[in-house]
Amino acid sequence: MSFVEYEELIKEGDTAIIFLGHGSMFPVQVQRGAQTQTKYGVIRHSAHLIGQPFGSRVTCSKGGWVYVLHPTPELWTLNLPHRTQILYSTDISIITMMLELKPGSVVCESGTGSGSLSHAIIRTVAPTGHLHTVEFHQQRAQKAEEEFREHRVDRWVTVRNQDVCKNGFGVSHVADAVFLDIPSPWEAIGHAKDALKVEGGRLCSFSPCIEQVQRTCQALAEHGFIEVTTLEILLREYNVRTANLPLPDLGGALDPLPVLGEAQFKIGVPLRETVGHTGYLTFASKSLF
Repeated sequence: MSFVEYEELIKEGDTAIIFLGHGSMFPVQVQRGAQTQTKYGVIRHSAHLIGQPFGSRVTCSKGGWVYVLHPTPELWTLNLPHRTQILYSTDISIITMMLELKPGSVVCESGTGSGSLSHAIIRTVAPTGHLHTVEFHQQRAQKAEEEFREHRVDRWVTVRNQDVCKNGFGVSHVADAVFLDIPSPWEAIGHAKDALKVEGGRLCSFSPCIEQVQRTCQALAEHGFIEVTTLEILLREYNVRTANLPLPDLGGALDPLPVLGEAQFKIGVPLRETVGHTGYLTFASKSLF
């Protein structure tokens, strides 16, 4: 199992996503002889998981059933252990597009945090690219390294435990793109410029406060970055459901119109609660001059 390369059968040591129902799932580390408790009963790893295809429907000890899903960066974002506030798929999708990431790209990231964006970047740049990720907090850096090994993506990522504002990314003139998610990104703009290739590259900075954006944009201008833009991505989800609506007789002259019966239609209803502001995404390009 790898977050990059799909495998059909579940093996010992794999990470699998247990799907119990809409909005209810969690990850498990598959181990021979281990058991996982769910509201539908026990899942026995040796009997129910190892050797079974990903996507299988597993019947638990109480008679209820769950699905066992192959992990993806999207599923990991929804189920990972939160060591920090994370980026979700709405922001991740625009980041990977605006940074022009593709297989073979080299990316520098700070900070690693819970690894939500890191997994998406690795999946995008594999099999020939690489991610250099920097995390200031030692325990978070160590945990991120462990997860990358467990998820078998460690060959595409290098984790460094250092202060990017003081010591940079540990590489120079190799990156196609740089991503910053730190409290004072303006202090790291010089190091980001040094990490980017001589022939140019793209930069993105994520900040929750507009004051951070202002100082970052000023630093970008001072270091010669161009095409500076700031975005805020808001997602509005809809529930699609079936509704029964009356069919009036439009041929008659009576008022009110007689009803001939009912017909079924699909209608979309926005959710009552919508996720609001998460952060501002500032993008820029390194100038060649």
